Amino acid sequence: MDQPLEIETRQLSYWFGTQKVLDNVSLQVPKGCIYGFLGPNGAGKTTAIKILLNLLYSSSENVFVFGEELNHSRISILSRIGSLVEQPAIYPHLSGRENLINRCILLQTDRKRVNELLRLVDLDTQADKKAGNYSLGMKQRLGIALALLPDPQLLILDEPTNGLDPNGIMEIRQLLQKLSREEGKTVFVSSHLLAEVEKMATHVGIINHGKLLFQGSIAELQRANNSLISLQVNDTVSAANLLLRNGYQVDVEVDSICLPYSSHEEMGSINSLLISKGYTVYSLSQTRKNLEQLFMNITQN
Repeated sequence: MDQPLEIETRQLSYWFGTQKVLDNVSLQVPKGCIYGFLGPNGAGKTTAIKILLNLLYSSSENVFVFGEELNHSRISILSRIGSLVEQPAIYPHLSGRENLINRCILLQTDRKRVNELLRLVDLDTQADKKAGNYSLGMKQRLGIALALLPDPQLLILDEPTNGLDPNGIMEIRQLLQKLSREEGKTVFVSSHLLAEVEKMATHVGIINHGKLLFQGSIAELQRANNSLISLQVNDTVSAANLLLRNGYQVDVEVDSICLPYSSHEEMGSINSLLISKGYTVYSLSQTRKNLEQLFMNITQN
């Protein structure tokens, strides 16, 4: 990566007792990017984030943020990071505005930022409503506003879309893209949702069982995550044999056939071939591998 790095870990490992939860993880997060940190629950994402925030201590000097080593420059680094780990720390009996004002008092930050942030996270019309009555998506956006109060250079968010409905997920995605594009923030966001990260991030790291399996740009991820053609017909086995005889690589599942995707033109040729031989095509679509399939693809290569 040619861009300056906002976060860098060098062969970072971490144990809980005798259990190794991070195994030589070397993150490279370019300045100004949205970095999606992908992995299933229990993969090590939250542990890595807590180390970056100094909530867990790494005795080795192998964690660098803004080019500075974390143990040596802890206060300087943390003062430039905003974070949301797990649930946002909000007071439900206070309004959204009052929550932000209260945090301003604690941080000794100018209260002028309150209205600005309420507009930024699209809570200005709900600012005087008690936070306990907010939807889950509104609470997450308030949590992000609280993280942004000190105007941080880097925003670290652990599963910010967890438990949200599709509309709430879209709201968070648009907000993070706006922060990166218009505010120049570097955003490091963990998730177990591959499809959502692909829509939002510019770079991605994939972790499983504590090991970093892939790291690169979204374009590099998409090249690794080859698309498939998913096909449903009236006679799955017979149609699969026809495709095999015509030189196609097929994988038969319970009620569908999967083939490597190369082009829309090839999809049309497959459809025409099946119809010309008397098959009824119920569906023909391009799909991407899910996170589990992508893990298998990466680990097998």
